[in-house]
Formats: sequence, C-alpha cells, structure tokens
Amino acid sequence: MTRRAIFGAAGFVVAAVVVWWLLFVAVPRWYRSADTTGTTPAPPPAAATTDAAAQRKITATLYFVGPDGLSLVPAQREVPFGDPVVEQARRIIEAQLAVSAAPLLSAVPAGTTLRALYISDRGDAFVDLSADVTTKHTGGSMDEILTVYTIVNALTVNLPAITRVQILVDGKEVDTLAGHVDLRNPLAKNLAWVTTENPS
Repeated sequence: MTRRAIFGAAGFVVAAVVVWWLLFVAVPRWYRSADTTGTTPAPPPAAATTDAAAQRKITATLYFVGPDGLSLVPAQREVPFGDPVVEQARRIIEAQLAVSAAPLLSAVPAGTTLRALYISDRGDAFVDLSADVTTKHTGGSMDEILTVYTIVNALTVNLPAITRVQILVDGKEVDTLAGHVDLRNPLAKNLAWVTTENPS
C-alpha cells in the first residue's frame, strides 16, 4: 500500500471519528444543556391552572326552623356558583340539605340527599330527594309544611327562572311527605311561614 493510500485511509478514519463524536457526544450534550438553562419552558404546574370559576360564590337565602318551631328563618349563605341555572339550583339545594350549624335547625330530615334535579321549559323544578325525607320525617302538619317550603322557597326566592317546585322521592311522584301537604303538583313560592327574625 502506498504512503498516499495510508494517509488517505487514516484521514477517513479520523473524519469518521469526528463525525461520530459530533453526532453522539457533542450534540446531545448541547441539547441537554439547553434544556437545563431555561431556554425550553416547562409546562405550568397543575395548581397554576386552577379554574377561577370553580372558586366563584354567590350569596343565597337558605331557610331554617325558627326558635318557635312554627316558622322559617331566612339566612344568607355563600354557595358555589353554578351555570346553567339547573346547576345553580343543584348547588343551592345541596347547601340547604347540608348539616346546619347550631343554633339553626334544618326542617329537612338529617341524611336527606339530592338524587337529581330537573327544570322544565315552563320554569318548574323537579327536586328528587332520597327516601330519608319521608322515612326520617318527624310527622305533623307544621313540620311537613316547613320541610316542603324550605325546598320550594330556596329555589323560587334565589332563582327567578324557577317559578314552581315539585318534590319527588326516590325518582317517583308522591302524594305527600308525611300525610298533609299535597305534592302531586308543583308548588309556588309561599312566604307565609317565613319570619323576618335574623338567626344568631
């Protein structure tokens, strides 16, 4: 082999080594360096993308049994915002069914939950409650009136789009909760049993 051929082969080997070093050592190191210098922004943490709407609140009027046990006392409470109206209605009823802090008493039997809520084109809301609203009810005409109008007024007072409310139990229409108030048709707002006394 001639000297020129030897030098040519050596040059080829050197060039191949340089290309290999560039492709597999130098360039990957440069990319890693770029990633760690902040030139490639990292995605924001999940906490930074919190939806502001999820934190929004509205002030709603809820109803509780008055000190005399014969009336409903209105109380202003912060309730999560909901959109559309049917979602806001759900959140108001869920707040109304939540355990009340002393000295306020709920007219709705403890353990009652909201199963579903629908609103018709005519503005009638259908509130489907769990069976606890009947099986745990104390009975008596006044107690039943207060239970019914706690639900009816909570929606009709806070949401003008809802004009009447019909209470369902376990997905079915019922005649009454405890034998006194006719629930076979939607009921309109009735503030006859609401006192203006402020709860403590």
